[in-house]
Amino acid sequence: MSDNSAEDKSVDKTVDWLLEEYRLYVEMADKVSARRIEASRLYIALLTGLLAVIPFILEQGTPASIQKTVLISMGFLGLALCCIWTLNIRSYSQLNSLKFRVIHEIEQRLPFPCYEREWEILKEQHDSRSYLRLSKVERYIPVLLMIPYLVLLIYAFFFS
Repeated sequence: MSDNSAEDKSVDKTVDWLLEEYRLYVEMADKVSARRIEASRLYIALLTGLLAVIPFILEQGTPASIQKTVLISMGFLGLALCCIWTLNIRSYSQLNSLKFRVIHEIEQRLPFPCYEREWEILKEQHDSRSYLRLSKVERYIPVLLMIPYLVLLIYAFFFS
């Protein structure tokens, strides 16, 4: 009888450790998503801040050559930030995908695979082509914010 009791305790401890590991890993995945949101906020603040400075550069009676240099610099800086932001989104997306693959592997050893069931329901209720992953939608934002910086470069090169 003591053998079964020791074995039961060992199984209980293994399940406890697995649940704790699962909980921590899900928290880590959530933290990666939170960091991704914070990084996006930073890029949005920087890019909109750069655009907000443009009227002051154009209105202050600054010499045309300095205006042109500053506008070109700001245009390239804005485009560079958009490109870096796109890479950042891609990196966070890859990291989250990997984390959820591990979570799915852990779920195979748990009584109920929550995340796997979520995907099954999504596939049942929606056409797989109609669902857009947030990371794919999110990638359009830096591309859209490239437009004002491209316009700025065109203006600086050809009209100032």
